[in-house]
Amino acid sequence: MNYAVILAGGAGTRLWPLSRERLPKTALRFYSDQSMFQIAVSRLAPLFTPEQIIVVAGRGHAAVLSEQVPEIPLENFIIEPEGRNTAPAIGLAAIHLAARDPEARMAVLTADHHIGDTETFRRAVAAALEVSLNDYLVTLGIAPTEPSTQYGYIEQGPQICEIDGFKVFRTERFVEKPQQERAEDMLEQGNYSWNSGMFMWKVSAIMLEFQHQMPVLHRALQQLQVTLQSSKSPSRENEEYNRVLAEVWPSIPRQSIDYGVMEMARKVAVIPVDMAWLDIGNWSSMKVLFSQDESGNAVKGDALLLDSRNLMVVGGKRLIAIVGLEDLAVVDTDDALLICPKDRVGDVRRVVAQLKESGRTDLV
Repeated sequence: MNYAVILAGGAGTRLWPLSRERLPKTALRFYSDQSMFQIAVSRLAPLFTPEQIIVVAGRGHAAVLSEQVPEIPLENFIIEPEGRNTAPAIGLAAIHLAARDPEARMAVLTADHHIGDTETFRRAVAAALEVSLNDYLVTLGIAPTEPSTQYGYIEQGPQICEIDGFKVFRTERFVEKPQQERAEDMLEQGNYSWNSGMFMWKVSAIMLEFQHQMPVLHRALQQLQVTLQSSKSPSRENEEYNRVLAEVWPSIPRQSIDYGVMEMARKVAVIPVDMAWLDIGNWSSMKVLFSQDESGNAVKGDALLLDSRNLMVVGGKRLIAIVGLEDLAVVDTDDALLICPKDRVGDVRRVVAQLKESGRTDLV
């Protein structure tokens, strides 16, 4: 059976001060009456029923997310004791699915993507799951629209096949976020896609790659898998599972699935897709989702802007008045105000780190 695995454990520190540890970015309603998590779940129908949707989240976030989408069974929320990047999170989901169905296939998705063309997304996921039947690890590449330096790239090799109008290529290599000149070269060559971080594969195939490439993680997952197979109770009620999880989790390396598995995997395919995709990672990317005035200003809340250009303004309960400024992100909440040049929004996470170091945990 096919399953969707939504990774919802990210801290969202680059979207501070709206995103906090107690209320992650995926639970916030930034640009819709639904949260990003609710939107991510809704776009999965009719490919997956609620029972086929697995959510990996931190201990403090699972309850918030479960309240937003109560139709997903509580036992489908898998708790990470601590975020250790995407490879361990995917591994946890894989062993839970293996305990249910040894023949399971999983689509690994995240809750912080904006996808404008939902129908194309669904068709691409279905095509990728079909390709995975041949033991490929499949990733969805995004047809690049500009020479972006914000995303990793995937180089396409020979075409394998075509499914439902989607061309499927062998993957030559993954490229880290490039410098501007290199990004321009790749866009001109035309055989590169942005790395979306969305993957489809058999549970058995990804577990085999963990065994070959991430043996420490694989051994820990095997220990946990034994406890799942020896009990019919959900993992949150399985005392032995939770004891072993608390014991092994701190020793698992923090590693992304890209570096840990995909770059060296033996059988990887990519499907380039054009579906109006956006990774909502910081305030600059968020700005694209809002309507803008003739000066390029995007506003959510009560704001008065005079002689100002290219601002992203998010207000709370009070008026924000700005005169003669440009290229800034301004985000106001009850207890914190962020003012940041648009080309420095990636450094907002450093603010969160300094708040933690100074003991001001009430603000993170």
